[in-house]
Amino acid sequence: MVLKYIVKNNNYKSFNQLLKTELNISSRLLVKLIKNNKIMLNNNLCDTRITPQLNDKIQIMLDYEENNLNIQPVKMTLDIIYEDEGLLIVNKPSGIAVHPSMRHYNDSLSNGVRFYFDKIGLKKKIRPVNRLDLDTSGLVIFAKNEYIQECLIKQMKNGIFKKEYICIVDGIFKEKSGIINLPIARKEKSIIERCVNESGQEAITYYEVLQENNDNSVVKCILKTGRTHQIRVHMAYIGHPLLGDTLYGKKSNLISRQALHCYKMTFVNPATNKQVELKCDLPNDFNINLQ
Repeated sequence: MVLKYIVKNNNYKSFNQLLKTELNISSRLLVKLIKNNKIMLNNNLCDTRITPQLNDKIQIMLDYEENNLNIQPVKMTLDIIYEDEGLLIVNKPSGIAVHPSMRHYNDSLSNGVRFYFDKIGLKKKIRPVNRLDLDTSGLVIFAKNEYIQECLIKQMKNGIFKKEYICIVDGIFKEKSGIINLPIARKEKSIIERCVNESGQEAITYYEVLQENNDNSVVKCILKTGRTHQIRVHMAYIGHPLLGDTLYGKKSNLISRQALHCYKMTFVNPATNKQVELKCDLPNDFNINLQ
C-alpha cells in the first residue's frame, strides 16, 4: 500500500511536521518509516528534516515486512465481507475469540487471519481494530498495516467510526427508542464482569425497538462509546438483559449464547478518504419467531 500526497502549502518547517499534521502519521510510525527508508520525495529518498516546497510529491510505502510469529497460522473458513489493500473485514461467528489466549491459543479469528495473510503473501502483524466477545457474532475489522489501524482507532475516539448491533432482549420496552447514558466500570473482585458505577467511564448507547411480542424485543443499538460489555451491561441494568446472556442475565431456551450481533459499520477509509458502509446478515440462531 502506498500513500500519496502533494504539498499544498509551505507553512511547515519540516516534512516531519507535515506528515504528522496532514496525514495523521504518529511519531512511532514515522520512526519506523524513516528507519525502513519508506518515505520518498519526488521519487527520491526523503530527508524528513527539510522544509517542504509547494507541489512536492510525497510517497509513503507501507509494504515493509513485520514479524508476525506471535500468532500461529491456522486454516479456517473466513466469511470475508470486504477487502482492499489496507483492510480485511470478516463476519465472525459466535463461539470464536478474536484474539489468541491461553484457552484459545490456536482457534481464534486472528489465527485464521494469519493463515490468510500467509496465503496472500502479506507478512504483517495481525491488527484487529474492534473487538467482539467470544459469543458475540458480527463484523470485525483487521488493519493490514499500522497506519490504517491508527487512523481507524482515531475515528472511533472522534465518533466517525460507527458500529450498529442487533440484540434480542427479555421483556417489552415502555419507551421504544432512547439513550442510555450510564458509566461502566469493572465489577469489584471480578476480572470479566462489568457494572454501572458512577466512578466508571462514560458509556452511551442509543437504542430502537424493531420488533416485539409478549415476552421479548428485537433491538437495534448504536454505540457512541465502546466500553467492554457495554450493550450487555446497559440492557441488563434497565431490566432487559440479552437472551442467553448467562453473565448478566440467564440461560434461554431460544438461543444458546447472548443474542448480540454487530451487523453494520460505517467509517472513512483512510486510504481513499471515502465513507464505507458495510452490513452482514443476521446469523441463523437469530431466526427466533417473535410474531
